[in-house]
Amino acid sequence: MKVALGCFLLIPLLIFTTVRTVKKVRYDIDCGGHLKRAADANTVEIAKIELKTTLDYLKENEMTKGYTSVLYQTPDEDIAFWFNNLTQSYGELERVTENASQLEKSNLLIKLRETLLDHGKDGDTVTEPLGISIYPNNVMYAWWALISGLMACVGVGLLLWKIFEH
Repeated sequence: MKVALGCFLLIPLLIFTTVRTVKKVRYDIDCGGHLKRAADANTVEIAKIELKTTLDYLKENEMTKGYTSVLYQTPDEDIAFWFNNLTQSYGELERVTENASQLEKSNLLIKLRETLLDHGKDGDTVTEPLGISIYPNNVMYAWWALISGLMACVGVGLLLWKIFEH
């Protein structure tokens, strides 16, 4: 009985982990990957296409304002700042004319890359608010993680009790 209950209590955490992973992968496919491609673009035209795809996704999914924070609001989780920054970058790409020099275009692409990527000890990562893939349900996911984590602890405790029971 302890084994069955212990295993049953692990299921919510497994479901949470699966759902959270799928949400992150879907976001990366539909939005985050396009930000990376815009940063890597070799031409203004390619960067515009990729950045427009991102902006369209964010507008369609109402990810243009708010915070991804659960407990308190921090600047790095400000969606409005991030969205407005992306919008301004797209506007700069739109203003490039065919007569612009290669140097002007290259400088703009370098500036875009600096805007879209963070440079850390593990390499370059796309600049985006932490938890954006589950926005606006960040609080619900935090509760789900907490409750399923506690249930999993009890489940593991029951399994260990059964293993070490003499």
